[in-house]
Amino acid sequence: MAKIKLTKNEQKAQKDALKMYQRYLPTLTLKKQQLQSEIRTIDAKAKAVREQRKHLEEEFQVWIGVFGEKDAFKSDMVTVRNIKKGVGNIAGVTIPVYEGAEFSRGDYDLYSTPLWIDLAADRMEKALSLDLEASVLDEQVRLLSMELRTTTQRVNLFEKVKIPETKSNIKKISVYLGDQQVSAVVRSKISKKKIDARNAANALAAKEAEDNEGAEE
Repeated sequence: MAKIKLTKNEQKAQKDALKMYQRYLPTLTLKKQQLQSEIRTIDAKAKAVREQRKHLEEEFQVWIGVFGEKDAFKSDMVTVRNIKKGVGNIAGVTIPVYEGAEFSRGDYDLYSTPLWIDLAADRMEKALSLDLEASVLDEQVRLLSMELRTTTQRVNLFEKVKIPETKSNIKKISVYLGDQQVSAVVRSKISKKKIDARNAANALAAKEAEDNEGAEE
């Protein structure tokens, strides 16, 4: 803890700092809660997308198996050409938003490949799209989690360090200034008593001198 000046100016500065911490703490706490809620929501959505992808894959495998030509479809027949992403904002954090993708299909002989290849390619595009969406959702969670860590650190700093420290400083300065005021009053009273005693002694001496002068006459 840095050494503080035990002055009225420092007391005011500490009180102003305390007001600022107490004003911003509720906002930071609210932001922390919002981030936690958003992260849970997005994480659940990502899990749902992956679950959808898993079911699609299972259906895809069964579907191809029915035709007995599993090796006819190659995974490289469909590739991602372009990923479309927008920009969103959650609690002041800029995040990517998945808006779809464009795909390319490999060259294959329409006469030598099964008729269901085009349908299989459509399903593969859907599966890849779900993978891309889940990946973007993961990135959203990553960015929001980073902001959550920073916000949580600030909440803890204000709540557990700055506010208690500032309150302690204010109390310390107040006690010191109070003691100084009491000491000043005591010194003033002592000084007044000394002055009164000196004035009384001077008055007594003057009276005695006056009495002596009267007796000599």
